[in-house]
Order: sequence, then structure tokens, then C-alpha cells
Amino acid sequence: MNVMFNISYGLYILSAKTEKANGCVINALSQVTSTPNRIMIAINKNNFTTSQILKTKKFNVSILNEEANFDLIKRFGFASGKDTDKFEDFNGYKTAENGIPYITEGTNSYISAEVVEVRDLGTHYEFLADVTKEVSLNEIPSITYAYYQKNIKPKVTQKKKVVYICSVCGYVYEGDPLPEDFVCPLCLHDASYFVKSEI
Repeated sequence: MNVMFNISYGLYILSAKTEKANGCVINALSQVTSTPNRIMIAINKNNFTTSQILKTKKFNVSILNEEANFDLIKRFGFASGKDTDKFEDFNGYKTAENGIPYITEGTNSYISAEVVEVRDLGTHYEFLADVTKEVSLNEIPSITYAYYQKNIKPKVTQKKKVVYICSVCGYVYEGDPLPEDFVCPLCLHDASYFVKSEI
């Protein structure tokens, strides 16, 4: 087991705005000081949201709660803002005082922030930012990455495979159908001795 998976993460929608509003899902956010009230986020350099924050030095972070669904996370986390308008046909947001959207659907609060320092982490940028506004929307508990994996992310069901098992020696033939003239390569019994099964 990868010990790094034992570190607790939240899930957030990071939003920014230049020529258009955009957002992405992140899990790297923490408060680093309370006086001044500062947070740190880390975001992949390839994200369109990253280029927007580098340009404007402003962003909002919406904190996902336990009512968030997979469609919301998919909208902001599974497409690129470079070629997708993530706010098109989406009504679950409002605009904050800084002119950037924050998400109202499946969230319990949002934070507005202004960047004070950028650190190059190789594949990611770390943004250190002053909190300019923090607003609570409801008391529904925030989700963790573990909660997302267990309760929100769709379960992948593996398709069962059809096999034929020789009732004499246990040899397994993979494939469907079993050829009528098939002979077991181990015990030399014909196809009539094989039992269809799924694994």
C-alpha cells in the first residue's frame, strides 16, 4: 500500500477568470498562517486555470460538501478549460465580489484570495495567497478525497469472462463459444465434458 494515500485531502473547485470564467478540481489546499490569513494551493502547470491565476493573481476556492455529486466533479475535473466552457448550461454558481464565480451546488463555503507569492514545483505551481473573503454557505460536512473514493466516484465493475471448464481434469478454456470439436489438451475428453461458467 502507498503510504501517501494515508494523507488526508479535501476536494475543492478552484475558479478564476480572464476572458472567460473557468474552474478545476484540486485537493492541495491548506491554511498556512492565520495572521495574516493565508492559504496555499498547488495546481498543475498545464491547467488552464493556472494560466489565469498567473495572469490575474486572484482566485476563489469552493469547498465541496457531502452533497456534491459525480456530475459536478466531472464537469470541473474531467475536461480542460482550454477547449470547454465549464460554466455553460450550469446554474450552480454565483459571482463573488472579486468578479470570479464560486460554486453554490454541492459546496459549504468559499474563499476568495489574492496571490502574494508563486513557487515553481516542477510539474506544479504553489500559490501562496492572502484570503480577502471567506463565506459560509451551509453546515453540510466537507468531503475528503477518501469520502469521494468511497461514496461519490462510480464503482468500476469488471465484466465477467465466459470460460468452459473440463469436468474431468479442470482444464479451463477461455472464450465463447467452445468449439464443438474441441478436445481437452490434458485429458483428451471431448467438448461434452466441459461446463460453461463465468469468472
